[in-house]
Amino acid sequence: MSTRTERVSDLIKDEISRLLLREVRDPRVGFVTITGATVSPDLKNVQVFVSILGEPGTRQESLKALNSAAGYFKRTLFRNLRLRFAPTILFRLDESLDRGDRIERVLREIHDRERGAGAPGEEE
Repeated sequence: MSTRTERVSDLIKDEISRLLLREVRDPRVGFVTITGATVSPDLKNVQVFVSILGEPGTRQESLKALNSAAGYFKRTLFRNLRLRFAPTILFRLDESLDRGDRIERVLREIHDRERGAGAPGEEE
């Protein structure tokens, strides 16, 4: 990724975060954290990665609400950031935090089993 696309993706990430915090009032959105944004080399498409707290059904509803508001974000980003093109925005669920949590849980279980199955005669 070039420095230009990195700068634009950072700007878009910050602006969408600001919009979610201050201007979006859709109750379906819930508690959303923007974890990243990827801009295509031609700056016409943006994938925004979000982490959403809640149950899987609630997460999907929030994701649907965000994608239905993509037109609003597109117009606002174009106007506020003074971009040459109004980028098409697609929100995607970032599941890396869930995967990391699951890996950490498995490692903790392995560690607990090893500690519980120590050598005979050892005291903890």
